[in-house]
Amino acid sequence: MTAAQTENEIRHAALRWLLDTSLDGTIPLTRDQLANDFLVQGERFPLIDRGRGIRKPARWQAALSITTAVPKSGGLRPYEDVEGVDGLHRYKLRRDERGSADNAGLRAALFLEAPIAWFYGIAPSLFQVIAPVYLRSEEPDLDQFALALTESQRMASPGSIVEERLRQYLISETKRRLHQPVFASQVMLAYADRCAVCALNHRELLDAAHIVPDSKPHGLPIVTNGLALCKIHHAAYDSNILGIRPDYVVQIHDRLLYEIDGPMLQHGLQSRHGQRLMSLPIRTRDLPDLDRLAERFDEFKAS
Repeated sequence: MTAAQTENEIRHAALRWLLDTSLDGTIPLTRDQLANDFLVQGERFPLIDRGRGIRKPARWQAALSITTAVPKSGGLRPYEDVEGVDGLHRYKLRRDERGSADNAGLRAALFLEAPIAWFYGIAPSLFQVIAPVYLRSEEPDLDQFALALTESQRMASPGSIVEERLRQYLISETKRRLHQPVFASQVMLAYADRCAVCALNHRELLDAAHIVPDSKPHGLPIVTNGLALCKIHHAAYDSNILGIRPDYVVQIHDRLLYEIDGPMLQHGLQSRHGQRLMSLPIRTRDLPDLDRLAERFDEFKAS
């Protein structure tokens, strides 16, 4: 077996392990898991480097993974990524001397069209897994690479100005592969995997709901525009059957309050009317935005 074959086989085994362990990128992984739990012939094979944004194993040609650090104190990330005129996402490079060798590993991955993993920080030592992703072009003047997160994005021409509808479609794919999973994990982390309305503590039965829908300009995928809701309360919230006042009190629409339709309606919805939310983030900066709650509650009342 050649070195290239070994590198390729380990790369694909690592990507399979990441997707299996993260349940296809829905469950974040810890730095300890990424550094210690993947094994090659019984030996630990780290998938992430401490203190470095790019992981290129010794004697490998190309990088295996990239990391985007979690923002400090709620601020911007150290290297803020953006979408380009072509609809593709950009990954910012390190500009220091130590980063130059790491960046060479990315250039090799670009040349070889090698799939890599992206670890996107959602909390200290906790990462969302986005994999596989592909490097599509380097933009050295801007210290960044264009990324493809989906097969459709791999077909796009980096740097080309595309028709706006196509660009929005490509950006929507980035939203689906990156922003939505990161938003969901951040909301679940803030709410400790509990439904805000009923405190249900089963992650597989919970969703991260937007207060202001993401179809609106200010419906951003940020924790303060999110609520952890079980699936019944999420559906009720989206349908304006359930509303949440800016003082965190639940309201159930009048048309359901006196309807008789079994225990789910009685205990799941009617009994929550006039009750305060049962689960809220501990950190003040993660609490639901009051202006957004008020806007959404006005829509509930109007319905």
